Amino acid sequence: MDTFNVFSVFSLLGGLAFFLYGMNVMSQGLEKMAGGKLERALKKVTKSTFKSLLFGAVVTIAIQSSSAMTVMLVGFVNSKIMELGQTIGIIMGSNVGTTLTAWILSLAGVESDSIFLQLLKPSNFSPVVAFIGIVLIMVAKSQRKKDVGNVFLGFAILMFGMSLMSDAMSPLANMPEFADILVAFRNPLLGLLAGAVITGVIQSSAASVGILQALSLTGGITYGMAIPIIIGQNIGTCVTALLSSIGVNKNAKRVAVVHVYFNTIGAIVFLGLFYLLHWIVNFSFVEEAIAPVAIAGVHSIFNLATTLMLLPFTRQLEWLARKTVKDEQEEITYAFLDERLLLTPSVAVAECKENAVTMARLVQDTVFMGMHLTEEYSGKAAKLIRENEDKIDQYEDSLGNYLMKLTGRELSKSDSREVSKILHAINDFERIGDHASNLVKITGDMKERKLELSKKAKKELAVLRQALTEVVSMSVTAYLTDDQELAWDVEPLEEVIDYLCDQLKDKHIKRLHQGQCTPEVSMIYQEILNNFERISDHCSNIAICLIQEQENDYDPHRFMSDLSSEEKERFQGQYKMYKKKYKI
Repeated sequence: MDTFNVFSVFSLLGGLAFFLYGMNVMSQGLEKMAGGKLERALKKVTKSTFKSLLFGAVVTIAIQSSSAMTVMLVGFVNSKIMELGQTIGIIMGSNVGTTLTAWILSLAGVESDSIFLQLLKPSNFSPVVAFIGIVLIMVAKSQRKKDVGNVFLGFAILMFGMSLMSDAMSPLANMPEFADILVAFRNPLLGLLAGAVITGVIQSSAASVGILQALSLTGGITYGMAIPIIIGQNIGTCVTALLSSIGVNKNAKRVAVVHVYFNTIGAIVFLGLFYLLHWIVNFSFVEEAIAPVAIAGVHSIFNLATTLMLLPFTRQLEWLARKTVKDEQEEITYAFLDERLLLTPSVAVAECKENAVTMARLVQDTVFMGMHLTEEYSGKAAKLIRENEDKIDQYEDSLGNYLMKLTGRELSKSDSREVSKILHAINDFERIGDHASNLVKITGDMKERKLELSKKAKKELAVLRQALTEVVSMSVTAYLTDDQELAWDVEPLEEVIDYLCDQLKDKHIKRLHQGQCTPEVSMIYQEILNNFERISDHCSNIAICLIQEQENDYDPHRFMSDLSSEEKERFQGQYKMYKKKYKI
């Protein structure tokens, strides 16, 4: 007969390690498969609490962790991506979604002579799942299939960990000392505390439920012991959210507070009602041994009952959270990306893309204002350009640092390409913003010194400004819409702008020699042309980045030499068209 000894403890700890690692591998694979869809789904959440609840349940099933879901929400609210009210329904849904794991784990207790039912037992089918998973990882060329392989392998490791824990605990059934310890758990408050502490320490309600299910296979756990522990586990899962709320803004702290209130109120009502009915009716099953499937059932009933009970009171929960965490004035920031989102890399990549899009639109508006200053100076516009340029710099710094952290994470192929594309683009966007700021200084100097361009110079500059307006619009629109066809039209127009700048410089030098222009104005005119040309160059870099995003060796300087004969013919046709359109 097996005995519980130090090696059993080692097996138990090893099983828990495999369980948590398998859960992590599986959730990462599922999250990669979902990609930016998770982030887009959450953003579609409206004021409808029911829709929010469904989204929360689906996303939690996808990432297999209600704690990770809540941490993600803390990050979203801290980044001002979502409002507090939108998260409440999602939190409720995540508590429902997390019950699926317990049902899967309950299959470990299946006992039957039926081959079909035996196939449902994880110890029987998980080796096959593991084999399929490793084959997909090693053989499949598609990244999506490799992600499916990771999900399969993670699931098999998780189930292996569950089996190890069950085997390690099985000798406890014959130990009198174990029976004596269990007597203490007949106290509901002690059971509640034990469930909360264990879950809080390992920071996974799925793992703590799994431990309880493994322990129940010894036959020593009754319904009366298990119910308070299960409810305590739901309270313990709030620890992760509370830890994630350290150092965030007030609204983000309230997300964690809502999670605590939801589970605590549910625990008080559920336990109070259960023991009141037990006192009146005297439930006979309380002293019966509980099976893993019954633990999954109690876990689901508690979460569903709490959700149905509190669903009509979402506004009251929000009010409670606001009363608990008081308002205070907070500093306004731009391009703030919460590091908690790094836990779900595809969501973090999607948010970086959203910030890059905002930056691109800001750059376009700013450079248009800067270009307009060369036609008509405005102190108000100059001030706004300077303010925008500071915001653009903040976007570039924040996104650049955040993306570098993301590169250290395990990303899908499409997310890796997106990170590379954003990194290349934000540098060019920031440089365009710098040139808009340069135009403020140049035109401000002209205004202060009361200098003015000649009529011919103004007329020629107007044509160049129109061409530059089009190339900026095309490159930004191509980036916003990821339109490679539109990006192809940027390079020939950029070449035309280079040609126009050279032509304007030659004409200006002739006017200078003929005495039609002063040296002071000449220097300013040259600076304007240089900044216009640099803006166009950066637009070209953005477009080429979009065209070459499928390649790993992005090189804008090699773009023209790498064109095929068909592409060169298309380029020449576009070049001639733009040269005719912007003829001086």
